Parts: sequence; C-alpha cells; structure tokens
Amino acid sequence: MSKFIYLYKGPATPMDQFSPEQAETQGKAWGDWMGRVGPALVDIGNPFGGGTAVVDDGSVAEASDLNGYSIVEAENLEAAKAFTQGHPFLSEGNGKFSLEIFELVNMQP
Repeated sequence: MSKFIYLYKGPATPMDQFSPEQAETQGKAWGDWMGRVGPALVDIGNPFGGGTAVVDDGSVAEASDLNGYSIVEAENLEAAKAFTQGHPFLSEGNGKFSLEIFELVNMQP
C-alpha cells in the first residue's frame, strides 16, 4: 500500500464565510465521503490559509489556488483516484475545481 496526497485546487469559499446552512450541507457531504473511504483516509488534512510563493531567483510570487489537502492509502494511483468518486470538492461539475493526486514516495532506501 502507498500513501497518496490529494491537493485541492480551485476558487473555494473559505469555511468561515459559509452560512450556517452551507456549513451543515458541506459538513454532511464531507462526512458521507469520509464514511465511504473509511480507514483508507489516513489524514483528513486541513484547508490552507493565506500563502505566498518563493521563486528560485529569490523573488516572491503569488501563491496558486491550492487550498487544502488530504491523504489516503491505496494500492495504486487508480485506486486512489477511485476514492474521489462523490468527493464534495468536485461536486459543482463546472470545471473550476480539481483534485490533484500524487503518490508520496518513501525516501528511505
């Protein structure tokens, strides 16, 4: 089994700007998804706060619209991708949001 990080990308509304109804709906959607993934969800993750980017020439740039992460454990990339079925972050279906998936490679020999 390998671990895979999900990076949430898109113009998401910060949680502190949700109405109570939106917070309840989102909380339920996330709870449902977490229940489906079960113990394969090894780190629910967190949303990202404000950020910046430091460039290799020493300059500073605007951070991308990455806004959170989660970590799952799966047999392979396809299995990690299958866990995104019904994911609340991808629920709008308008092409503005994506979930990037990368295997976390062990650097130990």
